[in-house]
Amino acid sequence: MGKIRTLLFSTLYPSGVRPVHGIFVETRLRELLKTGEVETRVVAPVPWFPFRGKRFGEYGKFAETPGHEIRNGIEVFHPRYFLLPRIGMNMAPFSMVRAALPAVERLLAGGFDFDLIDAHYYYPDGVAAGLIAERLGKPFVVTARGTDLNLIADHARPRSLILDTAARASASIGVSRALMDRLAGLGADPGKLHVLRNGVDLERFQPVDRDEARRRLGLPPGARILLSVGLLVEHKGQRIAVEAMTRLRDSLLVIVGTGRERPRLEKMAADLKVADRVRFAGQVPNGQLKTWYGAADALVLCSSREGWANVLLESMACGTPVVASDIPGTREVVRSEVAGGLVAERTADALAGAVEKLFRGPPARMQVRAYAENFAWASTTRGQLDIFRAASALPRKHH
Repeated sequence: MGKIRTLLFSTLYPSGVRPVHGIFVETRLRELLKTGEVETRVVAPVPWFPFRGKRFGEYGKFAETPGHEIRNGIEVFHPRYFLLPRIGMNMAPFSMVRAALPAVERLLAGGFDFDLIDAHYYYPDGVAAGLIAERLGKPFVVTARGTDLNLIADHARPRSLILDTAARASASIGVSRALMDRLAGLGADPGKLHVLRNGVDLERFQPVDRDEARRRLGLPPGARILLSVGLLVEHKGQRIAVEAMTRLRDSLLVIVGTGRERPRLEKMAADLKVADRVRFAGQVPNGQLKTWYGAADALVLCSSREGWANVLLESMACGTPVVASDIPGTREVVRSEVAGGLVAERTADALAGAVEKLFRGPPARMQVRAYAENFAWASTTRGQLDIFRAASALPRKHH
């Protein structure tokens, strides 16, 4: 059997300018490529913005993103699409098609006659990929990742486009059972829905000496340290963890990540008089996160929604248990007390109570690591290959 040629299509893909953006999509692809059975190019559209510079925040980074780059040996193209902030949601897939189709056609003209499109994030990315695939007579597969179905599908026009795309796709993949249940509930054909959870890189994330990790990071050796890792945005709920520090008086909260909520969180910590026990570490490269996980006694995640929270498995792979909101997706990751605990209510009191319970009888770090080892990438990679082979064997449409 020859190699499957795939075109990965998603706005959720890292670049030299945004190295951790969509890293979970890149990680899944890199694990797939290790099999030697797949050859891939990536088209990762970026919103058009005219000005570079830090003062423009994320938009400035859009402008700085190169049109073409090689990341980890993978060729990546970043066509620009026009996106009107706030009001452009309904038009985004069509704008993306106009911008990306010429880049895809150039790949074909250059000799990369791919077998299928592997799209990530159902809306607008998956919808756009489906339209491009139809134009080119190619099969396509879409992976749902969370907000695309949990939130965006609540809106009538995107929901209609998502369902039309699901009907035409060879397969839809969800990173959790909850996501595929959601898509089936919207009206998609259950026979075309598959669950392939994200795995964890057990080589990158592994236990380290806790005291040495704290020394390297300048963290106090004797404190109980809670770690929060993620984008600082409202639905991630870092404010709940900050408020919980008023009860967890012997603990230190370390927040890793950047985002628009940071000034509000810093003010909240000051107002609650816990600023001396809340540290903001900023963005940390993915390859350095194991030191932070290793330094912590527990990871806390207070999200209101998640597709599949990779930080939970990364923390566990480093031997650090987790305390997380009891929401769909997350409860598929935290299925044992060895992993940590789930919090039924997204309140500071409930979080503090769950943390205190964990600290009364914390699992051994190697037990936590052993639990994470159940989530290696092998089964997900094999599942992808099976789906891609089936999709690429389908009769081609000729236009």
